[in-house]
Amino acid sequence: MKEFFAMGGYGFYIWCSMGMVFALMILEPLMLRFQRISLTKRIRGQIRRQAARSNKDLPS
Repeated sequence: MKEFFAMGGYGFYIWCSMGMVFALMILEPLMLRFQRISLTKRIRGQIRRQAARSNKDLPS
């Protein structure tokens, strides 16, 4: 078992690489979710501003 984790003397490099890949695989979907939420908020705000501007332009 010890030989498996040592990976022929390259274990530290291999396991650090695997850890980074795992961390990035978890981090990427989280970042995409937060970006989507932020973009949705910006679009909703822009739609509200455009609606308010068009209501302001209507004759009373």
